[in-house]
Amino acid sequence: MSILQETAAQGTELAKMGAGIGAGLVAIGAASGIGRIGAAANEGIARQPEAAGDIRGGSIILAALIEGVSLFGVVVTLLIALA
Repeated sequence: MSILQETAAQGTELAKMGAGIGAGLVAIGAASGIGRIGAAANEGIARQPEAAGDIRGGSIILAALIEGVSLFGVVVTLLIALA
């Protein structure tokens, strides 16, 4: 019986470590995505200044969607860590 308890404790530790790594990867991915959106929006505005409003609006919507997905990822990893 004690072998099962030790294995379960090790599994819990691995799950917490995996959740921490997952949360870090989610943050890195979100930062990379938002950075690419910003770079592409600036380049688009530089090429077509008259479309700045449309480009800015689209990039804000895309950034919000990325933030939503990253928040979902962090919540999932926290649920794994706290389970």
